[in-house]
Amino acid sequence: MRWSPATADEEVEPDLRAAFAREIGGAPDGVWAAPGRINLIGEHTDYNGGWCLPFALAHRTYCAVRARPDGRLRVVSRQAPEQAWEGEVEQIRAGSPGGWVAYVAGVVAILAQRAGGPVGADILVDGRVPLGAGLSSSAALSCSSALALAELVPGLAAVDRAELAQVCVRAENDYAGAATGGMDQTVSLRAVDGHALLVDCDDFSLTRVPWTLPGHEVLVIDTRAHHSLADGQYAARRDTCERACRSLGVASLRELHGADVDEALGRLEGDDEAQRRVRHVLTENTRVLDLVAALGQEDAEEVGRLMVASHVSLRDDYEVSCRELDLAVEAAGQAGAAGARMTGGGFGGSALALVRRGDVEDVAAAVHEAFLAEGLEAPHLLRATPSAPAHRLS
Repeated sequence: MRWSPATADEEVEPDLRAAFAREIGGAPDGVWAAPGRINLIGEHTDYNGGWCLPFALAHRTYCAVRARPDGRLRVVSRQAPEQAWEGEVEQIRAGSPGGWVAYVAGVVAILAQRAGGPVGADILVDGRVPLGAGLSSSAALSCSSALALAELVPGLAAVDRAELAQVCVRAENDYAGAATGGMDQTVSLRAVDGHALLVDCDDFSLTRVPWTLPGHEVLVIDTRAHHSLADGQYAARRDTCERACRSLGVASLRELHGADVDEALGRLEGDDEAQRRVRHVLTENTRVLDLVAALGQEDAEEVGRLMVASHVSLRDDYEVSCRELDLAVEAAGQAGAAGARMTGGGFGGSALALVRRGDVEDVAAAVHEAFLAEGLEAPHLLRATPSAPAHRLS
């Protein structure tokens, strides 16, 4: 089995500083880190004004940053040094530069507008959040660079973390072409160690939810099925929800929370796709709030049941699961997990399993064997614990 352990900050920082000296020259002004995340429940609810329940991972993206006064940006990745980019910040546009660089370049371009003066930087990125796993490596990238610039550029001193999260959302939407809704960036910048965050995506207010199941762990199963938010499928789901809102005469599906689900779906008669998408969102919002209550009661069985119900809804109504995710959920449940579900945008990526602490290795082995038996690439595995938000190392 292949495990993906988190790397301690104190191990990364000196290595990254040395790499900055080799690959860019001189010393950075500092090193920053931002976490990936898992979402316990509440998928595809964020852009619909609903609720979700993420927490930050110990797995982080690091960036060594040096501000520069000439309005130029240079970005280098330790994982893809051949894709380094340098250019004028004022020339950054949607899709140019493209690829992963857009997540950083978009942040810099937006913050330059906010600062009202030239903003430039040399940035060396070291991504330690598994790529393509649905664990929000993209938000970790944009948030680490955003926090660095907010702390280095005097004209950005008034920008708080809530505003920075929205900057990162704009960068992903407008520059990288990924139609994300804001949950990932919010938790990366505003997480609380040892807690999940109940995020109300109507106004992005947060409620801290303590992790009350110390006898259980969350096992993350990276299925190795490639996950991408920019391939059109995610955006298509969002478009369908917006179409449903127009038909229902509401600004967002949040307005229907507490309403009769069957009555709302009846108003969409003739649009089967919209009915199924809306049913998922409305029932998922209820599951999120029910799971928060179950955590308060330390009821692992109910948490697991709600996770399974969420996966079924995502598979059948929202149609964002895949063979690998379904297999991970099924195999984990058969091996004794209290519950399991896909996490993230879907179409690949990762599944979560709530597992008794002493059973983690056994459940992981069962999932590993199930993948091999189906002729699939072996999944990567990691243990998820609620961790700290983005921060400056030095």
